[in-house]
Amino acid sequence: MTDSRRRLMTASALLGGVLLLTGCSGGGAGASGGGSGDTSQAKADEAAAKKSSEAQITITPKDGSNNASINNSAGVTVSKGTLTDVTMTTQDGKAVAGQLSADKKSWKPSVQLERSTTYKLAAAAKDSEGRIAHENASFTTVSPANSFIGTFTPDNGATVGVGMPVSINFDKAITDKAAVQKGITVSTSSGQEVACHWFNANRMDCRPMEYWKEGSTVTLKLALDGVQGAAGVYGVQQKTVTFHIGRNQVTYVDAKTKQMKVTQDGKVVKTIPISAGSPENKTYQGQMVISEKFKQTRMNGATVGFTDDDGKGEYDIKDVPHAMRLTNSGTFIHGNYWGAPSVFGNVNTSHGCVGLQDKKGAKDSSTPAAWFYDHTLIGDVVIVSNTGDKTVSPDNGLNGWNLDWSQWKAGSAV
Repeated sequence: MTDSRRRLMTASALLGGVLLLTGCSGGGAGASGGGSGDTSQAKADEAAAKKSSEAQITITPKDGSNNASINNSAGVTVSKGTLTDVTMTTQDGKAVAGQLSADKKSWKPSVQLERSTTYKLAAAAKDSEGRIAHENASFTTVSPANSFIGTFTPDNGATVGVGMPVSINFDKAITDKAAVQKGITVSTSSGQEVACHWFNANRMDCRPMEYWKEGSTVTLKLALDGVQGAAGVYGVQQKTVTFHIGRNQVTYVDAKTKQMKVTQDGKVVKTIPISAGSPENKTYQGQMVISEKFKQTRMNGATVGFTDDDGKGEYDIKDVPHAMRLTNSGTFIHGNYWGAPSVFGNVNTSHGCVGLQDKKGAKDSSTPAAWFYDHTLIGDVVIVSNTGDKTVSPDNGLNGWNLDWSQWKAGSAV
């Protein structure tokens, strides 16, 4: 091959390479020579934007959130459009029921969420031109280790006696008592001032200066969702509870006369002979509130420190009738079928309880114990005197009435 032929072939190859390179380039002469910009990235993005939905979907909590509330955190809203589909599931695929607003602008779960659970939300919405937008998110609710709840008494809808305080026991120690107390309100239809008192880091009780007014309604509001009670520990409750106050019944137990007078609205309606604690095992004095009632229950001395040398209880009665609790430490006012009838009104023989004459089996409605049981509400007050013992501790049961009003208010955190 001659040199001139080689030069011709080389020139042809180079020219072909230039032509090939030019044909694959988006910015070469061929693209600009036609005068069209439709294939540029900017034009493509602009065209895509014109076809996208204007609907803007917002899911809360934000995707990836931890420690989310189990009450109000989850929801979907849309602007410039309406929701067409929302699904919420747990991580294992269990569906969560929800409710779409009438205007289809928002959606929220219709059930309370579970703690320490991961949820997924998928939403679709359309704009005025029917174009669809989608959004997805997942979040995890607050764990039991990072949240607190308060167990309260009395129950919603209950009718209770005039001495019944609102008592809340928290499952975590509260260090920011003021923040938690501010999230709790107790009000009454009678207009009485209500104050709260912290007995310790886990318990707060609320009551008025004097007993609740007969026939009034008390409302407890727990707005603790998201309230920080301690470092890294948040409330999850959002609840309103109402309960009603029954007739004004206060019972007076006199260990010296060994008589019990039941009063309603200040008038004596029944006098019942009793047997209080023996000189060796005196009954607490003071104002006590009935916190539980049992038609029959077991009482074992070993559970409250009354044991024989063998370690067994000094008594173990499996069917104590008409038992009504006065303290957490084991003081009851209850029926007694094992004592002679002559004991009641004459001798104090018990281990600290207040005994009333009764029959075994709790089936005889004519006995003094049965009468008192049938005419007693949770929250009724029993005032015990002349026992020779100390006044019951105000946190031993629902017995905060043994603090005067200034002492009670001094226990408030706000």
